[in-house]
Amino acid sequence: MKHIIILGDGMADHKVASLNNKTLLEYARPEYMNRLAREGRCGRLITVPEGFPPGSEVANTAILGYDLNKVYEGRGPLEAASIGYDMQDDDFAIRCNIITLGDGKIITHNGGNLETDDARRLIDYLNEHLAKPINEREGCERVKFITGIQYRHLLVIKGGNKHIVCAPPHDHPNEPWRPLLVKPSVECRTENVEFSTDVEGCAEANSTLYTLHSKLSPQQTASLLNELILRSQELLPKHPYNLAKAAKGERQANSIWPWSGGYRPSMQTLMQQFPEIKSGAVISAVDLIQGIGRYAGLRIIKVPGATGLANTNYEGKAQAAIDALKTDDFVFVHVEATDEAGHDGDVELKLKAIDYLDKRLIKPILEATEQMDEPVCIAILPDHPTPVELRIHVNEPVPFIIWHRGIEADSVEQYDEVSCVAGSYGLLKLQQFIQEFMKIQ
Repeated sequence: MKHIIILGDGMADHKVASLNNKTLLEYARPEYMNRLAREGRCGRLITVPEGFPPGSEVANTAILGYDLNKVYEGRGPLEAASIGYDMQDDDFAIRCNIITLGDGKIITHNGGNLETDDARRLIDYLNEHLAKPINEREGCERVKFITGIQYRHLLVIKGGNKHIVCAPPHDHPNEPWRPLLVKPSVECRTENVEFSTDVEGCAEANSTLYTLHSKLSPQQTASLLNELILRSQELLPKHPYNLAKAAKGERQANSIWPWSGGYRPSMQTLMQQFPEIKSGAVISAVDLIQGIGRYAGLRIIKVPGATGLANTNYEGKAQAAIDALKTDDFVFVHVEATDEAGHDGDVELKLKAIDYLDKRLIKPILEATEQMDEPVCIAILPDHPTPVELRIHVNEPVPFIIWHRGIEADSVEQYDEVSCVAGSYGLLKLQQFIQEFMKIQ
């Protein structure tokens, strides 16, 4: 038995008054998801452990069977793995969005749907002006930016401290940004030394704050990040890309926003967790998911035209998954479009993204697997809800389907947040999902 997980990021939602008080999945009635629900078994899954933020880095890692208390290091290190940046022991890697600010507020977390080619120019510009040594003496370089995809990038700080509090920008649309600046963790706030570039040099290893192999304090790391944010707000509006945007009255990519950082994680591969998996693949347009896949021992399949938005190449992703199932035992297909539409608060776009996922990706995969000699077990689920009326991730159980030829169906007739409550799997928690999924052989 081969296994494939198809994940619609942020697909789950709340009831919406304008949709006859139905959730988007209830209202959309996706044909192929509903067919799999009728013919398979359903349930709900708690994807976020207590005390963790309801982010995709947490939920997807838990879905793949990892104990977050043992492996969690934030998004930054996962995206570093995807980009191909080999983290060193003294590296602190943090996700770095390029966002849009206006009237003192966060307007959008995605820099006005920034494209990668444009973002690369902005990242190069930031490196030119900000990624300079703290001290000109040899060995004191501290900061560098690394280009990712679209608005999602990486910031690496030598010796940075992960015990800080950052605000994910997608969780704070239309909120004032200044109160959301980086802070040291509560337990670390007694370290009241402010970041300063007035350092005598790295040679004074026991007296300076900035020796290469010692970590900054949480307060110093927070202050450094906030300084970079403020400096970026001075620099980015002057870049020709943003000057052209301003002339057209369009949203500018006018600030960086770092969040979710950590050190290099230590994770077993999926093959070590489940010996029945000999090889596997991950298909996603998102660095974060590719990074999780890399640490999980999965090969990364990059599909031309995969964007992370509703205009992504669904057919290309479907064909890549079908091809992977011919050689691999396990395939993880991630689609970001539903989450982005939720963050934008766009009901119609999210409904369209659900329909595209259903007809342009799930349908061809289902039809192809039905023709394969070796049976394939299919699971469909979101990682977390991203309700369109809230525009943020929420920590609530998500509905899931498990289907394969010959499975004994339960009583669920359609796939949505309400119907799956009656599913025969009941309410699973965290690693229980993949344990049940991989039991099917």
